[in-house]
Amino acid sequence: MPASLPWRHFLLALAVAAVWGTNFVIIKVVLGSLPPLLFAALRFTLAFFPALFFLKRPAVKWRNLALYGVLIGVGQFGLLYFAINGHISPGLASLVIQTQVFFTIGLSMWLAREQVHGFQWVALVLATAGIGVIVLHTDGSTTVLGLALVLLGALSWAGGNMVAKQGSPANMLSYVVWSSAFAVPPLLVLSWVFEGWDLGFAGLRQASAATWIAVLWQSWGNTLFGYAAWGWLLASHPAATIAPMALLVPVFGMATAALWLAEPLPGWKLAAAGLVMAGLALNLLWPRLKALRAAS
Repeated sequence: MPASLPWRHFLLALAVAAVWGTNFVIIKVVLGSLPPLLFAALRFTLAFFPALFFLKRPAVKWRNLALYGVLIGVGQFGLLYFAINGHISPGLASLVIQTQVFFTIGLSMWLAREQVHGFQWVALVLATAGIGVIVLHTDGSTTVLGLALVLLGALSWAGGNMVAKQGSPANMLSYVVWSSAFAVPPLLVLSWVFEGWDLGFAGLRQASAATWIAVLWQSWGNTLFGYAAWGWLLASHPAATIAPMALLVPVFGMATAALWLAEPLPGWKLAAAGLVMAGLALNLLWPRLKALRAAS
């Protein structure tokens, strides 16, 4: 357990990581009934309605809310859902999407002129090596297109991080809920253009109760519970204590994909995961270790 983190808070952080990690398998299950872009539109519809009636609009510009909603709704999840729909396995998707950390660093370096430290370059090299291993082993379950789509989704997530940083919302949950409204119109238009109404209506007609429960879980469990709990934890503890728990997300993602979907875990996949996770761990933990060493 991380130092100075009470057991109940640790278990809450673990629950959030588990929800976010198992989310990728749930996406795969829902895509058996619903086309990806329509699924994304439903997810964000239920994320803002009816929650917007109970949460005050955050004190940020409408333009900022709209840009965040499009980047996260269309860019991150629209591309992610499309990729998992036959182009990349859920376990690998849960790992590759975490490269948003390095895209965020790159955008901060470019837009905010933030300094990149030596350990961050080493972390980037490790993670890039892991992605390279995946590229060398693309097959029927993971394609170059799927990998590229998830990487673009990670870049969109990083862009959303920069937009949220610029907006500086006091309540991240309210920010996510209200921005979700701006994700729905473009997702519906894209669904109509690329999937067609016939496919969409057919998916809605054949959707089972389990499908709708999974969609609600995406909207309320993954989005509302996840962001609310994570935001509360970050407000209650130093970021250096909470942030490393995010390393468990791809662990849960790959483990549940192996257990639930029988996704194989060959040596190359474990090696790729090890390299990406090592890069993420170095980026998150090195400043804390350096501070502890200086204090001692």
